[in-house]
Amino acid sequence: MATRKRPPIERFAEKTRPADNGCIEWIASTSNSGYGTFYTGETFTVAHRWSYEYHVGPIRAGMQVDHLCRNRLCVNPEHLEQVTALTNLLRGTGSAAKTHCPAGHPYAGDNLRIVASTGYRVCITCRRANDTRRYHLSKKA
Repeated sequence: MATRKRPPIERFAEKTRPADNGCIEWIASTSNSGYGTFYTGETFTVAHRWSYEYHVGPIRAGMQVDHLCRNRLCVNPEHLEQVTALTNLLRGTGSAAKTHCPAGHPYAGDNLRIVASTGYRVCITCRRANDTRRYHLSKKA
């Protein structure tokens, strides 16, 4: 007798629990970066992205799913929004909240470059210094 394969949404739902703040928290496996991971039956995916696609719709190419609640374990589709990498970065509480690079140069004006594909911020002063250092090291070799 063949076993019936349960639908992914049933397996997904049993790996969540409601929180007092309205979040629906992932209580199963997580990645090193603190996001839920879910096996769809075919592949592993990030739980909040799966939830967004199941409940809301496809994620457009180049877009990310942002947690409006700032809770990485939340899979509540009402707390998720499809945004650009830059928007997601600027909304975050991590490196985007920093106004200066590790060397103390401001992330502003002509001293700031944003990598479009990742939203990563580059300090132009440090970049030029590193490029110059690498150039001189290559001439010695």
